Amino acid sequence: MVVTPATTVQVDVWFDLICPWCWIGKTHLDSARRQLAERLPGVQVQLRWYSVQLIPQTPPQGWPYQAFYEHRLGGPDAVRARRAQVQAAAASAGLTIHHERIAVFPNTWRAHRLLSFSEQQHPEQHEALLDALFEAYFVQGLDIGDSQVLAQLAQAHGIDGSEAEAFDAPPVWALPGGASGVPLFVFNQREAISGAQPPEVLLAALLAAENVS
Repeated sequence: MVVTPATTVQVDVWFDLICPWCWIGKTHLDSARRQLAERLPGVQVQLRWYSVQLIPQTPPQGWPYQAFYEHRLGGPDAVRARRAQVQAAAASAGLTIHHERIAVFPNTWRAHRLLSFSEQQHPEQHEALLDALFEAYFVQGLDIGDSQVLAQLAQAHGIDGSEAEAFDAPPVWALPGGASGVPLFVFNQREAISGAQPPEVLLAALLAAENVS
């Protein structure tokens, strides 16, 4: 019996935790990964996550959420229109975003540092923690820039938050040259796909990457 070695597809993902499209895009990628596993169980997907802080000038205590978006988008009507668009896209991914629960637009630097720490020290918990941070912000409305909130999330995943606080590795990276936003998915360092693309688009990219890997 001949055993075919497993193929690995590398997917590099640039994201920020305040970006709903990143949560939606990750959920679509999860769906594409499941479909790939059903179709080609010998193919392994290796994910690498790159933190991008979209608005690094956010103060450590954050800004009032509603006021921030009204200023950014031009008023309450524009905010309502954008949120309806986001909620429709989230629903297509099986997600519900509770904008009404969010009081603080957070500075995500501490959260990215926690993720960077978990990736290096607790890699088995990294993706679950990433999911938990998205849910904490978009579903529970928690301030993910708050050190106590982050400590509780870390503890729930078996991570010592105080150790993460002392972690001094750079937790935030710039987008690759030519890229303009997140989420950004790069397959085997060749094909780049930007935005919260549907699962079938991401699955096609995984299959194409598998064929040339």
